[in-house]
Amino acid sequence: MWEAYQSEGVRGFLHRPDAPPADALILTHGAGSNAAAPLLVAVAEAFAAAGFLVLRYDLPFRQSRAFGPPNPRLAEHDREGIGQAFRAAQALTQGRVFAGGHSYGGRQTAVWASEHPGAAALLLLSYPLHPPGKPDRPRTDFFPNWRTPALFLHGSEDPFGSLEEMLDALTLIPARTELLLSDGASHDLKRATKRLAELPPRLAAMPTE
Repeated sequence: MWEAYQSEGVRGFLHRPDAPPADALILTHGAGSNAAAPLLVAVAEAFAAAGFLVLRYDLPFRQSRAFGPPNPRLAEHDREGIGQAFRAAQALTQGRVFAGGHSYGGRQTAVWASEHPGAAALLLLSYPLHPPGKPDRPRTDFFPNWRTPALFLHGSEDPFGSLEEMLDALTLIPARTELLLSDGASHDLKRATKRLAELPPRLAAMPTE
């Protein structure tokens, strides 16, 4: 189970493993969701079962209003919230702290990590390479500055980026990357539940660079 968590600038839920945690994961949501998203709950439970302390949290845009998409002009503010969640997790464990998110949350986590190195590795669920149907608007401009190892979980039917597009994009990242493909899954990863148990050991084994 989990408990509500709130500290300065951070609002979410804390999953504690049965034994004292060795490592922690901060995990956030996509543009149309919040920290209570079923995908985030399932991922957090998988990591807690594997011995991680997990903080799944609302980004600042969602803390300010219950509905509606983020304002692109305020993305930096959302990244400040990621940093606050990361520091909160650091205070809760003596181990490594990993950072991750779904879609928009994962994208902003990756940008934040490129600006503020420190996370052991990243967990990126359905990274949105481009808006659906608009491959001419890639969201990869910062990839050459990416230095944090990352584990990607991506659906084969994701309209935000095909498998081929994802494989091409990963070549732009200097850091170590791994890609888990969920056959038949779309952007919501509802058909990827069988792969969630693979994530904790794979992320924990990512070599730091």
